[in-house]
Amino acid sequence: MFDAKVLRWAAVLVFVLSSTLNFLDRLTVAALAPVLMSELHITAQDFGLILAAFSLAYAACAPLAGWWIDRVGLNVGVTVAVGVWSLAGMATGLVNSFAGLLWMRGLLGAAESAGLPSSGKMAAVYLHPAERPLGAAINQSGLSAGGILAPVFAAWIAVQYGWRAVFYITGALGFVWIPLWLLVLRAAPRVPEPASERGRAGFELFKEPAIWALVAANLLSMVVYTLWTNWTTVYLVREHGLTIVEAARFAWLPPLASTLGGFLGGALCARVLRRGMEVADARLWVCRLSAFAMLVTALIPLTPTPLLAVLGIGASFFWSGCWSVNLYTLPVDVFGARNAAMGVGAITFAFGLMQTAVSPVIGWVVDRHGFQPVCISVCVLPLLAYVVLSRGVRSRVSLAAATA
Repeated sequence: MFDAKVLRWAAVLVFVLSSTLNFLDRLTVAALAPVLMSELHITAQDFGLILAAFSLAYAACAPLAGWWIDRVGLNVGVTVAVGVWSLAGMATGLVNSFAGLLWMRGLLGAAESAGLPSSGKMAAVYLHPAERPLGAAINQSGLSAGGILAPVFAAWIAVQYGWRAVFYITGALGFVWIPLWLLVLRAAPRVPEPASERGRAGFELFKEPAIWALVAANLLSMVVYTLWTNWTTVYLVREHGLTIVEAARFAWLPPLASTLGGFLGGALCARVLRRGMEVADARLWVCRLSAFAMLVTALIPLTPTPLLAVLGIGASFFWSGCWSVNLYTLPVDVFGARNAAMGVGAITFAFGLMQTAVSPVIGWVVDRHGFQPVCISVCVLPLLAYVVLSRGVRSRVSLAAATA
Protein backbone atom coordinates (compact mmCIF):
# COMPACT_ATOMS: atom_id res chain seq x y z
CA MET A 1 0.00 0.00 0.00
CA PHE A 2 2.83 2.40 0.89
CA ASP A 3 6.29 2.49 -0.62
CA ALA A 4 9.40 1.86 1.45
CA LYS A 5 10.33 5.52 1.79
CA VAL A 6 6.92 6.46 3.23
CA LEU A 7 7.11 3.61 5.74
CA ARG A 8 10.64 4.57 6.79
CA TRP A 9 9.57 8.15 7.45
CA ALA A 10 6.50 6.89 9.31
CA ALA A 11 8.84 5.04 11.67
CA VAL A 12 10.88 8.22 12.10
CA LEU A 13 7.80 10.28 12.95
CA VAL A 14 6.59 7.74 15.53
CA PHE A 15 10.07 7.64 17.03
CA VAL A 16 10.03 11.44 17.30
CA LEU A 17 7.03 11.13 19.63
CA SER A 18 9.35 9.35 22.08
CA SER A 19 11.64 12.37 21.93
CA THR A 20 8.67 14.59 22.77
CA LEU A 21 7.83 12.41 25.77
CA ASN A 22 11.50 12.42 26.80
CA PHE A 23 11.59 16.20 27.10
CA LEU A 24 8.06 16.45 28.45
CA ASP A 25 8.94 14.14 31.35
CA ARG A 26 12.26 15.91 31.81
CA LEU A 27 11.02 19.50 31.76
CA THR A 28 7.89 19.26 33.87
CA VAL A 29 10.11 19.77 36.91
CA ALA A 30 11.47 22.99 35.38
CA ALA A 31 7.97 24.19 34.52
CA LEU A 32 6.85 23.49 38.10
CA ALA A 33 10.02 24.83 39.71
CA PRO A 34 8.42 27.86 41.46
CA VAL A 35 5.67 25.64 42.93
CA LEU A 36 8.14 22.96 44.04
CA MET A 37 10.42 25.58 45.58
CA SER A 38 7.53 26.95 47.61
CA GLU A 39 5.91 23.69 48.68
CA LEU A 40 9.07 21.68 49.37
CA HIS A 41 11.00 24.68 50.74
CA ILE A 42 13.94 24.56 48.33
CA THR A 43 16.13 27.39 47.03
CA ALA A 44 17.34 28.10 43.49
CA GLN A 45 20.64 26.50 44.47
CA ASP A 46 18.74 23.41 45.67
CA PHE A 47 16.91 23.35 42.35
CA GLY A 48 20.28 23.48 40.62
CA LEU A 49 21.29 20.39 42.61
CA ILE A 50 18.13 18.61 41.48
CA LEU A 51 19.06 19.36 37.88
CA ALA A 52 22.58 18.16 38.66
CA ALA A 53 21.26 14.84 40.03
CA PHE A 54 19.42 14.25 36.76
CA SER A 55 22.42 15.33 34.74
CA LEU A 56 24.99 13.27 36.64
CA ALA A 57 22.99 10.07 36.12
CA TYR A 58 22.36 11.13 32.51
CA ALA A 59 26.06 11.64 31.87
CA ALA A 60 27.22 8.49 33.64
CA CYS A 61 24.75 6.22 31.84
CA ALA A 62 24.82 7.73 28.33
CA PRO A 63 27.91 5.87 27.00
CA LEU A 64 26.61 2.62 28.51
CA ALA A 65 23.19 3.27 26.96
CA GLY A 66 24.78 3.90 23.57
CA TRP A 67 26.87 0.73 23.79
CA TRP A 68 23.83 -1.28 24.90
CA ILE A 69 21.62 0.04 22.08
CA ASP A 70 24.27 -0.81 19.49
CA ARG A 71 24.38 -4.33 20.97
CA VAL A 72 20.66 -5.12 21.45
CA GLY A 73 19.31 -2.96 18.64
CA LEU A 74 17.14 0.13 18.45
CA ASN A 75 13.80 -1.59 18.94
CA VAL A 76 14.57 -3.28 22.26
CA GLY A 77 16.69 -0.38 23.49
CA VAL A 78 14.18 2.41 23.02
CA THR A 79 11.23 0.33 24.25
CA VAL A 80 12.93 -0.52 27.55
CA ALA A 81 14.19 3.05 27.99
CA VAL A 82 10.76 4.64 27.48
CA GLY A 83 9.19 2.19 29.93
CA VAL A 84 11.73 2.91 32.67
CA TRP A 85 11.73 6.70 32.31
CA SER A 86 7.91 6.72 32.27
CA LEU A 87 7.87 4.87 35.60
CA ALA A 88 10.43 7.30 37.02
CA GLY A 89 8.36 10.27 35.87
CA MET A 90 5.23 8.92 37.52
CA ALA A 91 7.12 8.16 40.73
CA THR A 92 8.21 11.80 40.97
CA GLY A 93 4.62 12.65 41.83
CA LEU A 94 4.97 10.63 45.04
CA VAL A 95 7.90 12.55 46.57
CA ASN A 96 7.58 14.75 49.64
CA SER A 97 11.09 16.13 50.07
CA PHE A 98 14.14 17.59 48.42
CA ALA A 99 15.92 14.23 48.85
CA GLY A 100 13.06 12.42 47.14
CA LEU A 101 13.28 14.73 44.16
CA LEU A 102 17.02 14.11 43.93
CA TRP A 103 16.54 10.33 43.79
CA MET A 104 13.69 10.35 41.30
CA ARG A 105 15.34 12.81 38.94
CA GLY A 106 18.50 10.73 39.09
CA LEU A 107 16.55 7.62 38.03
CA LEU A 108 14.87 9.61 35.27
CA GLY A 109 18.25 10.85 34.04
CA ALA A 110 19.67 7.31 33.92
CA ALA A 111 16.76 6.07 31.79
CA GLU A 112 16.53 9.14 29.55
CA SER A 113 20.23 8.93 28.72
CA ALA A 114 19.18 6.38 26.08
CA GLY A 115 17.02 8.93 24.25
CA LEU A 116 19.58 10.74 22.11
CA PRO A 117 21.72 7.64 21.40
CA SER A 118 18.50 6.01 20.20
CA SER A 119 17.84 8.98 17.90
CA GLY A 120 21.31 8.59 16.39
CA LYS A 121 20.69 4.90 15.85
CA MET A 122 17.29 5.69 14.33
CA ALA A 123 18.88 8.05 11.79
CA ALA A 124 21.45 5.41 10.85
CA VAL A 125 18.90 2.58 10.60
CA TYR A 126 16.01 4.27 8.77
CA LEU A 127 17.55 7.20 6.86
CA HIS A 128 20.02 7.52 4.02
CA PRO A 129 22.89 9.99 4.61
CA ALA A 130 21.25 12.67 2.44
CA GLU A 131 18.05 12.39 4.51
CA ARG A 132 19.69 12.75 7.92
CA PRO A 133 19.73 16.57 8.15
CA LEU A 134 15.94 16.61 7.76
CA GLY A 135 15.63 13.66 10.14
CA ALA A 136 17.73 15.47 12.75
CA ALA A 137 15.59 18.59 12.40
CA ILE A 138 12.37 16.59 12.81
CA ASN A 139 13.76 14.87 15.89
CA GLN A 140 14.81 18.26 17.26
CA SER A 141 11.22 19.39 16.72
CA GLY A 142 10.09 16.45 18.83
CA LEU A 143 12.41 17.45 21.65
CA SER A 144 11.29 21.05 21.41
CA ALA A 145 7.64 20.01 21.33
CA GLY A 146 8.18 18.50 24.76
CA GLY A 147 9.61 21.83 25.88
CA ILE A 148 6.66 23.70 24.38
CA LEU A 149 4.10 21.44 26.01
CA ALA A 150 5.75 21.21 29.42
CA PRO A 151 5.04 24.73 30.80
CA VAL A 152 1.53 24.94 29.33
CA PHE A 153 0.51 21.41 30.26
CA ALA A 154 2.12 21.56 33.70
CA ALA A 155 0.51 24.89 34.60
CA TRP A 156 -2.97 23.81 33.49
CA ILE A 157 -2.89 20.40 35.21
CA ALA A 158 -1.29 21.83 38.37
CA VAL A 159 -3.99 24.47 38.72
CA GLN A 160 -6.79 21.94 38.12
CA TYR A 161 -5.52 18.86 39.93
CA GLY A 162 -2.28 19.74 41.74
CA TRP A 163 1.36 19.42 40.77
CA ARG A 164 1.57 15.69 41.53
CA ALA A 165 -0.99 14.89 38.83
CA VAL A 166 1.32 16.46 36.24
CA PHE A 167 3.95 13.77 36.84
CA TYR A 168 1.40 10.94 36.90
CA ILE A 169 -0.13 11.94 33.56
CA THR A 170 3.06 12.74 31.66
CA GLY A 171 4.69 9.52 32.81
CA ALA A 172 1.72 7.41 31.77
CA LEU A 173 1.92 8.68 28.18
CA GLY A 174 5.03 6.56 27.60
CA PHE A 175 3.00 3.39 28.03
CA VAL A 176 0.66 4.60 25.28
CA TRP A 177 3.61 5.16 22.93
CA ILE A 178 5.25 1.73 23.31
CA PRO A 179 2.54 -0.36 21.54
CA LEU A 180 2.32 2.26 18.75
CA TRP A 181 6.08 1.94 18.16
CA LEU A 182 5.97 -1.87 18.12
CA LEU A 183 3.11 -1.75 15.61
CA VAL A 184 4.93 0.56 13.18
CA LEU A 185 8.10 -1.52 13.30
CA ARG A 186 6.38 -4.44 11.62
CA ALA A 187 6.01 -2.50 8.36
CA ALA A 188 8.98 -0.11 8.27
CA PRO A 189 11.98 -1.34 6.22
CA ARG A 190 15.53 -0.44 7.16
CA VAL A 191 18.04 1.18 4.84
CA PRO A 192 20.63 -1.24 3.45
CA GLU A 193 23.65 -1.58 5.70
CA PRO A 194 27.08 -0.93 4.18
CA ALA A 195 29.14 -3.96 3.27
CA SER A 196 31.72 -3.01 5.90
CA GLU A 197 31.82 -0.58 8.78
CA ARG A 198 34.75 1.71 9.23
CA GLY A 199 36.87 2.50 12.27
CA ARG A 200 36.76 1.27 15.83
CA ALA A 201 33.73 -0.10 17.63
CA GLY A 202 32.16 0.24 21.08
CA PHE A 203 34.25 1.82 23.79
CA GLU A 204 37.26 1.79 21.45
CA LEU A 205 35.75 4.92 19.91
CA PHE A 206 37.24 6.82 22.84
CA LYS A 207 40.66 6.23 21.25
CA GLU A 208 39.58 8.46 18.37
CA PRO A 209 40.61 12.16 18.64
CA ALA A 210 37.39 13.10 16.85
CA ILE A 211 35.20 11.80 19.67
CA TRP A 212 37.01 14.02 22.17
CA ALA A 213 36.57 17.04 19.92
CA LEU A 214 32.83 16.31 19.79
CA VAL A 215 32.70 15.85 23.56
CA ALA A 216 34.53 19.12 24.23
CA ALA A 217 32.41 21.05 21.74
CA ASN A 218 29.22 19.76 23.33
CA LEU A 219 30.46 20.62 26.83
CA LEU A 220 30.98 24.22 25.78
CA SER A 221 28.20 24.92 23.32
CA MET A 222 25.18 23.42 25.06
CA VAL A 223 25.38 25.62 28.16
CA VAL A 224 23.15 28.10 26.30
CA TYR A 225 20.72 25.30 25.52
CA THR A 226 20.56 24.03 29.09
CA LEU A 227 20.15 27.57 30.45
CA TRP A 228 16.89 28.18 28.59
CA THR A 229 15.70 24.58 28.78
CA ASN A 230 15.71 24.61 32.59
CA TRP A 231 15.63 28.23 33.74
CA THR A 232 13.20 30.12 31.47
CA THR A 233 10.25 29.89 33.88
CA VAL A 234 12.44 30.81 36.84
CA TYR A 235 13.83 33.76 34.87
CA LEU A 236 10.38 35.13 34.04
CA VAL A 237 9.14 34.70 37.62
CA ARG A 238 12.23 36.22 39.27
CA GLU A 239 13.22 38.94 36.83
CA HIS A 240 9.77 40.08 35.70
CA GLY A 241 7.55 39.16 38.67
CA LEU A 242 5.21 36.82 36.79
CA THR A 243 3.20 34.02 38.36
CA ILE A 244 3.72 30.46 37.13
CA VAL A 245 0.51 30.69 35.05
CA GLU A 246 1.57 34.04 33.54
CA ALA A 247 5.04 32.63 32.80
CA ALA A 248 3.46 29.63 31.06
CA ARG A 249 1.85 32.01 28.55
CA PHE A 250 5.36 32.99 27.42
CA ALA A 251 7.54 29.97 28.26
CA TRP A 252 6.36 27.84 25.32
CA LEU A 253 7.70 30.34 22.77
CA PRO A 254 11.47 29.70 23.22
CA PRO A 255 11.16 25.91 22.66
CA LEU A 256 9.15 26.68 19.52
CA ALA A 257 11.98 28.93 18.39
CA SER A 258 14.42 26.10 19.05
CA THR A 259 12.31 23.83 16.83
CA LEU A 260 12.39 26.35 14.00
CA GLY A 261 16.13 26.75 14.50
CA GLY A 262 16.55 23.00 14.18
CA PHE A 263 14.72 22.99 10.85
CA LEU A 264 16.82 25.90 9.63
CA GLY A 265 19.99 24.09 10.68
CA GLY A 266 18.96 20.98 8.77
CA ALA A 267 17.83 22.97 5.73
CA LEU A 268 20.99 25.08 5.57
CA CYS A 269 23.20 22.01 5.82
CA ALA A 270 21.22 20.14 3.15
CA ARG A 271 21.39 23.15 0.84
CA VAL A 272 25.16 23.57 0.98
CA LEU A 273 25.61 19.81 0.63
CA ARG A 274 23.62 19.93 -2.62
CA ARG A 275 25.98 22.64 -3.83
CA GLY A 276 28.89 20.23 -3.43
CA MET A 277 30.34 21.26 -0.08
CA GLU A 278 32.00 18.52 1.97
CA VAL A 279 30.05 17.12 4.91
CA ALA A 280 32.45 18.57 7.49
CA ASP A 281 32.50 21.99 5.85
CA ALA A 282 28.69 22.08 5.59
CA ARG A 283 28.07 21.23 9.22
CA LEU A 284 30.83 23.52 10.47
CA TRP A 285 29.58 26.43 8.36
CA VAL A 286 26.16 26.19 10.04
CA CYS A 287 27.80 25.83 13.46
CA ARG A 288 29.92 28.94 12.90
CA LEU A 289 26.90 30.99 11.88
CA SER A 290 24.97 29.76 14.93
CA ALA A 291 27.83 30.44 17.34
CA PHE A 292 28.07 34.10 16.32
CA ALA A 293 24.30 34.50 16.47
CA MET A 294 24.16 33.16 20.05
CA LEU A 295 26.03 36.25 21.24
CA VAL A 296 22.54 37.77 21.49
CA THR A 297 22.25 35.90 24.81
CA ALA A 298 24.23 38.67 26.55
CA LEU A 299 21.51 41.23 25.74
CA ILE A 300 18.57 39.37 27.29
CA PRO A 301 18.92 40.79 30.86
CA LEU A 302 18.64 44.30 29.38
CA THR A 303 15.12 43.71 28.08
CA PRO A 304 12.52 45.78 30.00
CA THR A 305 9.38 43.66 29.45
CA PRO A 306 8.53 39.93 29.62
CA LEU A 307 7.63 39.87 25.92
CA LEU A 308 10.97 41.34 24.85
CA ALA A 309 12.76 38.98 27.23
CA VAL A 310 11.01 35.98 25.69
CA LEU A 311 11.84 37.19 22.19
CA GLY A 312 15.51 37.46 23.20
CA ILE A 313 15.46 34.03 24.82
CA GLY A 314 13.75 32.71 21.71
CA ALA A 315 16.50 34.11 19.48
CA SER A 316 19.19 32.55 21.68
CA PHE A 317 17.32 29.23 21.75
CA PHE A 318 16.70 29.39 17.98
CA TRP A 319 20.39 29.44 17.15
CA SER A 320 21.17 26.86 19.80
CA GLY A 321 18.73 24.51 18.07
CA CYS A 322 20.35 25.29 14.71
CA TRP A 323 23.73 24.38 16.21
CA SER A 324 22.65 21.19 18.00
CA VAL A 325 20.99 19.61 14.95
CA ASN A 326 24.32 19.61 13.16
CA LEU A 327 26.47 18.69 16.14
CA TYR A 328 24.35 15.65 17.04
CA THR A 329 24.40 14.39 13.44
CA LEU A 330 28.20 14.43 13.25
CA PRO A 331 28.76 11.16 15.20
CA VAL A 332 26.63 9.31 12.64
CA ASP A 333 28.68 10.87 9.80
CA VAL A 334 31.94 10.07 11.53
CA PHE A 335 31.42 6.60 12.97
CA GLY A 336 28.76 4.99 10.80
CA ALA A 337 25.58 3.03 11.54
CA ARG A 338 27.24 0.30 13.60
CA ASN A 339 28.48 2.81 16.19
CA ALA A 340 25.85 5.54 15.82
CA ALA A 341 24.33 5.09 19.29
CA MET A 342 27.73 4.90 20.95
CA GLY A 343 28.93 8.06 19.18
CA VAL A 344 25.84 10.03 20.16
CA GLY A 345 26.03 8.50 23.63
CA ALA A 346 29.50 9.99 24.05
CA ILE A 347 28.34 13.54 23.39
CA THR A 348 25.19 12.92 25.43
CA PHE A 349 27.57 12.06 28.26
CA ALA A 350 29.24 15.43 27.69
CA PHE A 351 25.90 17.23 27.87
CA GLY A 352 24.97 15.52 31.12
CA LEU A 353 28.40 16.20 32.61
CA MET A 354 28.16 19.86 31.67
CA GLN A 355 24.66 20.22 33.11
CA THR A 356 25.76 18.49 36.32
CA ALA A 357 28.53 21.04 36.77
CA VAL A 358 26.81 24.23 35.66
CA SER A 359 23.30 23.82 37.13
CA PRO A 360 24.31 24.38 40.78
CA VAL A 361 26.60 27.22 39.66
CA ILE A 362 23.76 28.91 37.77
CA GLY A 363 21.52 28.52 40.82
CA TRP A 364 24.21 29.98 43.12
CA VAL A 365 24.78 32.97 40.83
CA VAL A 366 21.04 33.58 40.34
CA ASP A 367 20.41 33.55 44.10
CA ARG A 368 23.12 36.18 44.66
CA HIS A 369 23.47 38.25 41.48
CA GLY A 370 20.57 37.47 39.15
CA PHE A 371 20.76 36.30 35.54
CA GLN A 372 22.90 39.03 33.98
CA PRO A 373 26.33 37.53 34.79
CA VAL A 374 25.08 34.12 33.68
CA CYS A 375 23.96 35.39 30.26
CA ILE A 376 27.17 37.33 29.67
CA SER A 377 29.33 34.37 30.65
CA VAL A 378 27.64 31.73 28.50
CA CYS A 379 27.23 33.71 25.27
CA VAL A 380 30.87 33.25 24.16
CA LEU A 381 31.05 29.50 24.82
CA PRO A 382 29.63 28.40 21.42
CA LEU A 383 32.42 30.31 19.65
CA LEU A 384 35.01 28.41 21.69
CA ALA A 385 33.17 25.20 20.87
CA TYR A 386 33.33 25.99 17.16
CA VAL A 387 37.11 26.40 17.32
CA VAL A 388 37.46 23.00 19.01
CA LEU A 389 35.08 21.35 16.57
CA SER A 390 36.64 22.80 13.43
CA ARG A 391 40.12 21.69 14.45
CA GLY A 392 39.26 18.25 15.76
CA VAL A 393 36.58 16.86 13.43
CA ARG A 394 36.95 18.32 9.94
CA SER A 395 39.53 15.88 8.55
CA ARG A 396 37.90 12.84 10.18
CA VAL A 397 34.44 13.64 8.76
CA SER A 398 35.81 14.35 5.31
CA LEU A 399 37.62 10.99 5.33
CA ALA A 400 34.49 9.20 6.52
CA ALA A 401 32.37 10.78 3.78
CA ALA A 402 34.92 9.86 1.12
CA THR A 403 35.05 6.19 2.17
CA ALA A 404 31.34 5.66 2.94
